[in-house]
Amino acid sequence: MATQTTAKIDWSSLWKKEDWWALWIGLLIFFLSLPGYYGIYLLGWVPRASAPWLNPSKSIVIVGQALTMTKAYLGLSPLFSVLFFYLFLLVILTFAAWLMGHNVKRFMAGFTIMFILTFGFWWLFGYAYFNATPDQYTKLHITWSIPVGADGILIYLLLVGLFISNVIFYKKLPAVLETGARTEWYIKTAIVLLGALVGASSLRYISLAVGLVERSLIAIVAAYLIYWPISYLISCKVFKLDIKWSATLASGVSICGVSAAIATAAAIGAPSIVPATVASIIVLFAAIELVILPFVAATFLKWAPYAAGAWMGLSVKTDGAAAASGALTDALISAQPGLAIYKTWVLTTAVMTKVFIDIWIGLWAFILAVIWVTRIERKPGERVPAMQIWFRFPKFVLGYLATWLILWGIGFTVGATVSWKFMVGGITPQTELFRYFFFALTFMSIGLTTRFKTFAEIRAGRMIAAYIVSLIIIILIALGLSVAFFAGLPPPK
Repeated sequence: MATQTTAKIDWSSLWKKEDWWALWIGLLIFFLSLPGYYGIYLLGWVPRASAPWLNPSKSIVIVGQALTMTKAYLGLSPLFSVLFFYLFLLVILTFAAWLMGHNVKRFMAGFTIMFILTFGFWWLFGYAYFNATPDQYTKLHITWSIPVGADGILIYLLLVGLFISNVIFYKKLPAVLETGARTEWYIKTAIVLLGALVGASSLRYISLAVGLVERSLIAIVAAYLIYWPISYLISCKVFKLDIKWSATLASGVSICGVSAAIATAAAIGAPSIVPATVASIIVLFAAIELVILPFVAATFLKWAPYAAGAWMGLSVKTDGAAAASGALTDALISAQPGLAIYKTWVLTTAVMTKVFIDIWIGLWAFILAVIWVTRIERKPGERVPAMQIWFRFPKFVLGYLATWLILWGIGFTVGATVSWKFMVGGITPQTELFRYFFFALTFMSIGLTTRFKTFAEIRAGRMIAAYIVSLIIIILIALGLSVAFFAGLPPPK
């Protein structure tokens, strides 16, 4: 006889689970940023370590000062801005940690160390020679750098964390650092805020060029119906990885890199080490792609500039690296004789295809949650209630969908073109600062909580090999799709 599992709703999870607190904190920051649409910058005091920078006196930018010519934040010192930023995050995160039952004093101390390490090294590695891409050399008046782009700073943070964990504290990481290094909490909060960027960006590209948008729909098919099954089968069948490792890796290499890997891991109930390891691999190889692919595209696809941009969007596996690779490809192609007319359009195509992939992360997480609960983890003869899907579905994804849909609602109510201009002039610069910093906290946390001996225990070599093989196949498929769907478009007018 079939049995049916039952589960009561535990309402305390609304204030006791990191999943929910990522949602609440992400939405709080998002709603505080919304008045920016009308020129009221409630979060305009937040600081940004400006990358790339050469002059230390201009290395920290206050967001509100960059957004408006009013006198709202013109008198604010960058150092006070950093202090306010720290206190703001400390208060809301400590309040949440207290309700979740963490040791408050230890969390406050741990987060304080995390903030100093993360912001300090974010600022340090923003120095132009550590991250500037070749398309920025002329503006910066430099001739060389380590060209990893702004997202490459995340790699530096990861390496710093690994050094602290495995060299300085090679025997055991202090408990205070373990408490402050809340990897999943930070990344889930960042994903909620990512929805605002996706919502605003998609409005921009819908308003720019309908023809390009129609072709960018191929990105959805490529990522979810072609890339993902291939990557999953390679990981599971060829490299014999566990199905949870395989699914998380497949999402990371196929869809949106780190964000998709985290959402997938949460949806299928994977241990925290799974998304942390996959995220590290993704960011490392995204930096490698950024250094190599734009030059290949500018050399062999200069006859099809749109295809070159689409190839970057379909191949490079983090949002920042995809945008940076699109910008570099744009600069390399538009600088060639007769191709100046394509300036900005290569970048536009790259980012647009990436945005169309990102939009569906929430739906994909839901689909995987349903499959895992009703098919993979269901015992023979067991009937799984629909409520179990709700328990498994990652709640922070609701925040991602909410921020995206709210901005879409505003855009389609008052007009996409006008609305997008107001969004990038007031809303998303504030949310993007927090999103990036939560990503930075994530990679410092991954480094601090990862021990080199762990890689041997989990056989990370097979993970890396599976990722490399999947990535190479995806890059080749993306090249074919880009040429097939974008090469025939006429030049911009």
